[in-house]
Amino acid sequence: MESLLYSFFAGISTSLGVVVLLLFGKPSKKALATLLGFAGGIMLAISVFELMPEAVEIGSMTSAIIGFVLGAGMMYVLDRVLPHSHLSEADNLIVENPQKLQSVKNPMLRTGYLILFGIGLHNLPEGLAIGAGLESSPELGLFIAVAIALHNIPEGLAMAGPLKAGGLAGIKIFLFTLIAGLMTPIGAGIGLIFFSISPVFVGGSLAFAAGAMIYIVNDELIPQSNEMSSHFVNAGLILGLLLGFVFL
Repeated sequence: MESLLYSFFAGISTSLGVVVLLLFGKPSKKALATLLGFAGGIMLAISVFELMPEAVEIGSMTSAIIGFVLGAGMMYVLDRVLPHSHLSEADNLIVENPQKLQSVKNPMLRTGYLILFGIGLHNLPEGLAIGAGLESSPELGLFIAVAIALHNIPEGLAMAGPLKAGGLAGIKIFLFTLIAGLMTPIGAGIGLIFFSISPVFVGGSLAFAAGAMIYIVNDELIPQSNEMSSHFVNAGLILGLLLGFVFL
C-alpha cells in the first residue's frame, strides 16, 4: 500500500509543475537547474550508496549486474523507440522520435500525445524503482519517491510551457500530465506482483531501479540542467549527493 501511495504522489508531481506554471509563471533557469541537479544528486546517492549494495546482499552479484544492465537498457530502448520530450534552454519543447505519431494530423493534439506517451511510459520504471526501494526499507522508498517527484516537477513545467503558448486550455494540459503521472503507481503495482517471487528477484529489481535512475540522471537531468546553469546544477548535485550519503 505504501508503494502505491508514494508512487502516486511522485507521479502526480508532474501535474504540480503544470499548476505552478499556470499560477505563477515559469521559474528562473537557475532555480530549475538547481532543482534538477538536486534530484540527480539524490538519485545517484540512492543508486550507488543503497540500491546496488542492497541488491548484492539480498540477491547476488550476478543478479545485481543483470538487473542494472536491464534497467539502463530499458530506459535506452524507451528513448530510442518512443516519442518523448526534453527540457531545453529556450522555451521550446525538444521532441525525439516525433515520426512515431505522424499519423495524428492535429499538431497540438500530436504534442499532447507525445507528452502522454513519453512521460507515461518513462514513469513505469520510476514506479518500479519506488516499489523496489520500499522492499528494502520504508526510508529508501520515500527517498526515491521524493527524488522522482523533484525530477517530475520541472518536467511538468517544461511540458506545460509550449502547450500553454500554443493555446491548449490549462485543464487539458493538467489532465494530460495527470494521466501520464498515474503510470507511476501502475509501475509500482507491477513491481509488487513480481517482488513476491524470490529474494533474488527483489535484489535484481533493486539493481534494475538503480540502472534506470542512473540512466535518467546522465541522459536527462545533468545535460538539460547544464544548458541552463552549470554552476547551479553542480551546487544542487553536490547537495543532493551529500544529503543522500548522510541520511541513507
